[in-house]
Amino acid sequence: MNLSLLAGGMLACAALPAAAAPAPSGETVTPAASLAPADELAEVTVYADRLRLIGTATTASEGVVVNDELVLLPAFRPGQLLETVPGLDVTSHSGEGKANQYLMRGYNLDHGTDLAIFVDDMPVNEPTHAHGQGYSDVNFLIPELATNISYTKGTYYAAEGDFASVGSVHIHYLDTIPAQVSVTEGTLGFQRLFTADSLRLGEGNLLGALELQHYDGPWVHADDQRKLNTLLRYSAGDETDGYSITGSYYHGLWNSSTDQPERAITEGLIGRFGELDPSDGGVAQRANLTGQYHVSVGPGQLHVDAYAFSNYLILWNDFTHFLVDPANGDQEEQHENRSTAGGSVSYAFPARWFGVDNDLLVGSQERYDYVIVQRIPTEGRVAIPLADDPQGAMSNDRVRLASDAAYVQATTRWNQWFRTVIGLRGDYQRGTDEGTFAGTAGKALFEPKASLIFKPAATTEFYVSGGRGFHSDDLRGVNEAKITNTPGAPLMAEQTGEEIGLRQEWFDRKVSVTLALFNLDAQSETTYDPDVGQDAAGPGSRRYGYEVNITYQALRWLELYGSFSQDHARYTSAYDDGTGHVGYYLPNAPFATGSLTAYVKGAGPWSGSLALRYLGAYPLSSDDEVQGHGYHEWNGDVRYAIGGGWGVALGVYNLLNTKANAMEYWYIDRLPGEPAAGVADVHIHPLEPISARFTVSKKF
Repeated sequence: MNLSLLAGGMLACAALPAAAAPAPSGETVTPAASLAPADELAEVTVYADRLRLIGTATTASEGVVVNDELVLLPAFRPGQLLETVPGLDVTSHSGEGKANQYLMRGYNLDHGTDLAIFVDDMPVNEPTHAHGQGYSDVNFLIPELATNISYTKGTYYAAEGDFASVGSVHIHYLDTIPAQVSVTEGTLGFQRLFTADSLRLGEGNLLGALELQHYDGPWVHADDQRKLNTLLRYSAGDETDGYSITGSYYHGLWNSSTDQPERAITEGLIGRFGELDPSDGGVAQRANLTGQYHVSVGPGQLHVDAYAFSNYLILWNDFTHFLVDPANGDQEEQHENRSTAGGSVSYAFPARWFGVDNDLLVGSQERYDYVIVQRIPTEGRVAIPLADDPQGAMSNDRVRLASDAAYVQATTRWNQWFRTVIGLRGDYQRGTDEGTFAGTAGKALFEPKASLIFKPAATTEFYVSGGRGFHSDDLRGVNEAKITNTPGAPLMAEQTGEEIGLRQEWFDRKVSVTLALFNLDAQSETTYDPDVGQDAAGPGSRRYGYEVNITYQALRWLELYGSFSQDHARYTSAYDDGTGHVGYYLPNAPFATGSLTAYVKGAGPWSGSLALRYLGAYPLSSDDEVQGHGYHEWNGDVRYAIGGGWGVALGVYNLLNTKANAMEYWYIDRLPGEPAAGVADVHIHPLEPISARFTVSKKF
C-alpha cells in the first residue's frame, strides 16, 4: 500500500482553507452497547430485529437494519450502506467525493431531495445548496462505526419533516469498538487505512477513529480522491438514561469524470472512461458536533439532541461544454460555505384514557442555516472575469434559513387486534436572501397523519396509512419565481401519500414478508437543469406502485433477503424537457428497483455476503421516446478470521464485469463545430468495471 501517497493527499487536504429526530414510533432499535463488535465472528442470530416488528411497526414500509448486515454488505462506497434500506438504489454520476445519486419508489431523488438522512440525530440534507436541493453527502461517515439503521417510507410519521416524504434513514454510531487497525489495497488505485479504539474513561466510554483513503477509479483522468475522516465520541449511561457527545471532521479532494455525451464516445473524441473537461473536480470539508441526552422523566422518556456543523464545498462542473459560452466553455464553480445549528426535544409517555392504553409522543424541532452560495463561470478551475460573462451566469447569494416544527402522535391500542397511530405536525419555514436573488419568503404547513393497524393473527398485520408531507424548495428559485412572476415554486411543496400494507411471518418467524401498495402526489417536482448543474421546482406529479420484501433465515448461519419495487410515475401536466420532447414521464424516475442478498454469519471462521443490485429502465425524455437502460451488478465479500485477532477480507465488485451505465441523462450540450443551438444527446456515466479490494486487519 502506497502510504506515502495516501498521507501526502491528506496533507494536501489539511492545507486548504476551511470554511434530528428520534427513532420513528414503533421501531425497535437494539442498544449499541449490547451489540457485537462490527466484525465479531461469534455466533449471532441475524434475524432477531428484522423479523419481529409485528406489534410495533406503524406501516409495512419501516424497519431496522442490524449491525451484522451493515458489516457484511459488500459496499463499494460509504453511501451504499444505505442500500440495506429496501428499494433504495445508491449510485454515482460524477467523482467519488461528491454526494451520491439516490433512487427509490419511482423517484430520482437526485442528491437527496425527498430522502431525509440523519447521522447521529444530525440532518445531512442541506437546503438551498450550491448543487442541488437537499444535497446529502455521507462521505464523512466511517462505515465501521455505523450501527443499526432505522428507516421509514411515506408521509405517515409525525416525527419526520422536510425531505422525508419518500423516505427517511437514521444512522447511529457505536459507543464502543475493539482496538483495531485495518489496511486495504485494491485495484483501480484504491488504498485505505482505518484505525479505532475505545476505552473506559470516568463514567463512560471514549471512542476515537481515523480513516485515510485514496482512489483513482477506471477513469482516463484519475479521480485521485483523497479523503480524511476523524471522529471522537464520549458516551455514558444505557438505553434508559445516558448521553453522548461526538465531534467529527472530514476533508476530501477529487477530480470528477461527470456524465459525458454519448456521441463524443462513438465519434472517438474520448474513450468510455474519458472526460471532455479533465479539470472538473471538487473540494469538500465538513466539521460536525452533536450531542444526545435521554432520561426517564415521570412515566416517560425525554430525548434531547443538538447539533452544529460547518460545510465547505467547491464543485467544478462542465455539463454543457460550449453551449452557453462558445469561447471559454461552460465550466462553472459552485461554491458554498455553510454554518448550521439545530436540535430537537421529544417526550414519549404512556397514558390510559377511558380504559384504553395509549403511547403518546410530543416533540419540537429547530434548525437554522446561514449559507454563502456562489456560482462562478470558470475555465480550467480559474474564474472568468465578469466582463467576459455575457450570459450573466455569475451569482452570489447570502441566505439565512430557519425552520420550526412541532408534532404530536398518539398510538392507541383499542384491543388485541386493532390499534391506531394518529399524528399532527406543523412546520414553519422562512428565509432571506441578500444576494443575486434577493427577497424573503415564508410558509406554514399543517400535516395530518394516520395509520390503522389490524392484527388478525399473531403472525399477521395489515396497515392502512395516509398523510401529508413536504419538501422545501431552493430559496433562490422561490425568489426568482417571484421576481419573474413565474408560478410553481413554493417554499414548501406539499406531498400527500397513501399506503396499504401487509406484514406476514411464517415457520416460527424464520420467514418474513412485507408488501406495500403506495401512492404519492407532489405539488411540485424537482427537475434537473444541466445549464447550472442543479435541480429546480417543476410541475406536480403522481406516483403509485408496490414493494415486496422477503427475509428467510434459511440456516443458522445463512440469511437470504430480497426486495423488489415497481413504480408508475407521471407529471400531472405536460412537461417540456427543453429538447423538443413534451410529455408526462418523469426523466430518470426508475420503473423498478430491486436487490437480492445472501448473508453468511457464524460459519466457523468464515463470513461474507453476495449481493445483486438492480436498477430498471427509466425514461430520459419526458415522452419516454428516449429511455435509459438501467443495470444489474453482482458484488461479493468474503472474510476469514485467522485467530489471535488477525483477519483477512476480499471484496469483489461488479463480479460479472457488467458493461452498463451507472446513470444516464438526456439534455442539450454543444461540442466545438456543432450548431450554436447545441445537440440533444444521451449523457452517460459508466459503471465501474470489475475490481477487488484485499484487507488485512488486526484487533488488539
